[in-house]
Amino acid sequence: MSSAETPTSAPTPSASPSPSGPRLVRRLPLAGVLRLHKPSDIWFKPATSVVVSAAVPNLTLLALGRLDLAMYTMAGSLCALYAHNLPYAARARALAWVVLGMLASLAAALLTASLTSSAAVLVAVGAVLAAAQKTLCDATRIGPPGHLILTFISSASLFAPQTLGQIPGHLALTAGAGAVAWLVGMAPALIRPHGPERRATARALNAAAAYVSAEDGARERARAGAAAAVHAAWQSLLATGGRGAARRGLERLVVRAEVALAAPADTDPALLRAWAAGLSGTGPVPRPARHDGISDPGDIDDEVLGIEAELAFGKPSLWRRLAPGSPLLPVALRTAVGCALAGYGSLALGVGRPYWALVTAASLYQANVTLTWNRTVQRVAGNLAGVLVFAAVVPLAHVGQIFVVLFCLLFSFGAEAFISRNYWLGSVCVTPMALLITEFARTQEAGELITDRVVDTLVGALLGIVAAVMVTNRRAADHIELALEATDRAREDAERTLAAPRPEPGGLETTHRRLAAALVELRAADDTAAGEWWQRALPEERVVAAEQAGHRTLAATVRRRTRRTVQETDEHRGGTDARENTRA
Repeated sequence: MSSAETPTSAPTPSASPSPSGPRLVRRLPLAGVLRLHKPSDIWFKPATSVVVSAAVPNLTLLALGRLDLAMYTMAGSLCALYAHNLPYAARARALAWVVLGMLASLAAALLTASLTSSAAVLVAVGAVLAAAQKTLCDATRIGPPGHLILTFISSASLFAPQTLGQIPGHLALTAGAGAVAWLVGMAPALIRPHGPERRATARALNAAAAYVSAEDGARERARAGAAAAVHAAWQSLLATGGRGAARRGLERLVVRAEVALAAPADTDPALLRAWAAGLSGTGPVPRPARHDGISDPGDIDDEVLGIEAELAFGKPSLWRRLAPGSPLLPVALRTAVGCALAGYGSLALGVGRPYWALVTAASLYQANVTLTWNRTVQRVAGNLAGVLVFAAVVPLAHVGQIFVVLFCLLFSFGAEAFISRNYWLGSVCVTPMALLITEFARTQEAGELITDRVVDTLVGALLGIVAAVMVTNRRAADHIELALEATDRAREDAERTLAAPRPEPGGLETTHRRLAAALVELRAADDTAAGEWWQRALPEERVVAAEQAGHRTLAATVRRRTRRTVQETDEHRGGTDARENTRA
């Protein structure tokens, strides 16, 4: 192996801080918390999906004069918000599990409501359900909107009058609406069957272009973002369920993004962006040409790109993510404590809808205290603005139930259209929608609804953030140590593979993908721990050293892989030319 291919070893790390070392109290920011961002590139997909999914059952119930049952169909309809980033093979499974999770949560809530009317018991059950939903959604990485929709439905159902005999019918309504949501979520596959993986590949190319174009001061962060985007693109491709021509074409482009990370000085960012733009619509996948001394990634063996990469990306089991020591468990405890405090605080104030305080607290909890604080500020601002919007539209909503349905559809669309700009802006639409859902069963006094909502928002936010500070997540720092160990092992494996004169088939790809995944996990673990309160000093120097060494090794594997591919392709073409000359 030439010196150009030999990765530089990591610098000798400084001693790890002792667990009993000084604790750091981190500042909770205000600047920028409410700043608007660019909207998601697929914001219209969940927005239109939930409107269609909710319109079908709600308008049917309105025609039948049974809009009082709409809460149960909304439970199924809201499942349409999930899994829009997943390829359709994976989306079919994920949406089915979401519908089943909704049914299980609703069944637990309805059964509890039918067996007891004790508000103290209902709040306790709601807090436990919220913690379980939060933990499972984080462990399965289902993505936005996470546990919040499940918690909203189950908490509201706990405080709705219920009998045992009504439960099967109500669950049947949810299942029927959930089936509609599943069909709506899968319908785009008929028009653009490879849309999700094309978008993931385009994001990887654009992120790689941003890294190549980044100024020196922003280069490290841009590289981490590009590495995460490339990693996500591979995960998307490996979840497609098949390896047709379209997927192989997308694989070539993702390899090009990896090459850009390895050799940014030799990469034209405009070309990367042009390929990304070519992935929009339903046209053919752009095919990179041989240039700059790097082989056409289409020559890379399909089996190496597919099967070996899939092995390298093997996901840890759900049990491993929830096993003792998991960083998810302190967040689950936070959620349970915070929701219980919020619910009981609301009861102590005599508010008639304590589940709103419970849901407010449940919506706050993010990966660390800093992000939880940000979400708290956004939630309060959005809810307070949202009750003003409700006050403006409720007179028209009281004219007839058709207006209640139409406003709910409008606000559900607006919530998904705006929430990627900033959570508070989406909450401006979510709040009036949640208030209008209470109008399905009967018309209520608007002033009472607004007062209860404001009080529960403030109580839930205050007690929720108190619980986040009280229940510390010391395992966040421990998770960095585990991620550092995994990164070091993956880098050492890659270096051993690089040192071999001729690596085993697939060995270079496998070690490359494993190291790439380890670096993404390390960055995520460090970002999470950096926003946590009452942590010991974090090993930032070791993290930076491990990232730098890991990226150098990744670059070496890309150079070795592309050079090997050139040689193998030239040998193959040379043999083909010789056979053709012999025939001639």
